[in-house]
Amino acid sequence: MLHVDLDQFIAAVEVLRRPELAGKPIIVGGRGDPTERAVVSTASYEARAFGVGSGMPLRIAARKVPDAVLLPVDAEAYLAASDEVMATLRAQPGAVVQVLGWDEAFVGVETGDPAAYARQIQAVVLERTQLHCSVGIGDTLVRAKNATDFGKPAGIFRLTAENWLDVMGAKTTKELWGVGNKISARLAKLGIKTVAELAAADPQALVPEFGPKMGPWYASLGRGDGSGTVDDTPWVARGHSRETTFQTNLTEPEQVHDAVTQLAAEVLKDVAAEGRPVIGLTLKVRYAPFTTKTHARKIPETFDRAEVLARALDLAGAIEAGRPIRLLGLRAEMRMPDDARQGHTPTRGGW
Repeated sequence: MLHVDLDQFIAAVEVLRRPELAGKPIIVGGRGDPTERAVVSTASYEARAFGVGSGMPLRIAARKVPDAVLLPVDAEAYLAASDEVMATLRAQPGAVVQVLGWDEAFVGVETGDPAAYARQIQAVVLERTQLHCSVGIGDTLVRAKNATDFGKPAGIFRLTAENWLDVMGAKTTKELWGVGNKISARLAKLGIKTVAELAAADPQALVPEFGPKMGPWYASLGRGDGSGTVDDTPWVARGHSRETTFQTNLTEPEQVHDAVTQLAAEVLKDVAAEGRPVIGLTLKVRYAPFTTKTHARKIPETFDRAEVLARALDLAGAIEAGRPIRLLGLRAEMRMPDDARQGHTPTRGGW
């Protein structure tokens, strides 16, 4: 199977719209204004060379690269480009496509020469969309996904059971797909710092720290094991969320009330399009300067907008009085269809 990942996707889309930006350091985030509170959505390779990365405050990124081109996020343009790429992948002979996000997808195909098929995909995507992509080849989804990192930019790399530990063994566990900084730190407390150490770990020894399901799952990630099947079942969002970073901290209860009401209206608009009831809510609160807390609650299944808003405002009652707030986010979880393939929802605002 293959993992197709578009190179510097958002920046590349911006260059297609503005060819004069080619080769320049590009930083996309917020409204493109570093004096406002916003984070980097993506950066071109030229900007990344200066240490700019996704999630970095826009003002810091602008300091790192004073001559960078700063652009606002244009989600509709990126979605349109993504749709064109995914349609191109689905049109390839024998391809089964599982979309992971705007800029990446698994492609399952029966072929005796996966490298040649990967080159064919790169060529046709470039021809039809003018976008470059890297391709990872693997005998599991995990190996294909991690292989792509070694192919960037615009290259091809293959990871299998035979070379997995040779290539990945010495790397830190946070390099694994599905293991971020927090999980890597928890593994390190158990004396597991590298992929090879995780691969050698007794799965049951991880259960006290991560539970009976996730403990063995993390051990399997260390070995690169897992599913070898690409699933093109239509993806169904578990929930929808919105968040807002305020240019001026909220300090009054009335401001919080109005902000939560607005967020609920936006989230409910997304939920209404799904036609499924809300079964849970999560309120995200980021206090100044940068302390984040979440408050979650399951609720009785409902389609009632007023009921959802009332329960969202109830959650807001947990906000600490007197602490300035720089960000609020609201997520609504929906009832899932019995036959749905579940995943994380791409969000507006970075949540």
